[in-house]
Amino acid sequence: MELEPLILENQSILLRPMMKQDFSLLMKLTGDPLLWEYFTHDLSQLEEFGKWAEPGFTGERVQFTVVDKASQELIGSTAFGNFSARDQRIEIGWTWIGKNFQGKGYNQQMKFLMLEYAFEKMELMRVEIKTDILNIPARKALMRMGIQEEGVLRSHTLLCTGRRRDTIYYSVLADEWPSLKRNWKKNDLK
Repeated sequence: MELEPLILENQSILLRPMMKQDFSLLMKLTGDPLLWEYFTHDLSQLEEFGKWAEPGFTGERVQFTVVDKASQELIGSTAFGNFSARDQRIEIGWTWIGKNFQGKGYNQQMKFLMLEYAFEKMELMRVEIKTDILNIPARKALMRMGIQEEGVLRSHTLLCTGRRRDTIYYSVLADEWPSLKRNWKKNDLK
């Protein structure tokens, strides 16, 4: 997947390609085991962090490091992946934010920047987001953002805890984006 070097930003945050030099700073944010309850890798372990990040270095994903522009602190990561040129779709995922940065609107800002790029620069027809059906905070956040819930794939993904998750899909379609963007701007979610 060739989108590099891709940098997305607004007044508050910067999404830039992840570098291996980021690992040590990002690892400082990964110590809380509850962060990985719904995740495929336990990123508090350096070896697992490396396995999780590897697709971003092989071109399978565009893995971003997220930076708070005011403090210049690294706050987490997100990615574009599962790109299908033929189907004009991409997935936003592999997202996590350090505990001290949660609940401050960073997730909405990241999603806004990525959706804007996917629809307005890449001219895609569909953007997908998925999560664990048990991850109620993530599901509520996606619904608050106006992202449409679609359906559940049962026993879809093996998590780092050994549990097999039921995965719930969400999406935004190209013809929904202008209205969604207006609503986000009106509610200052960008």
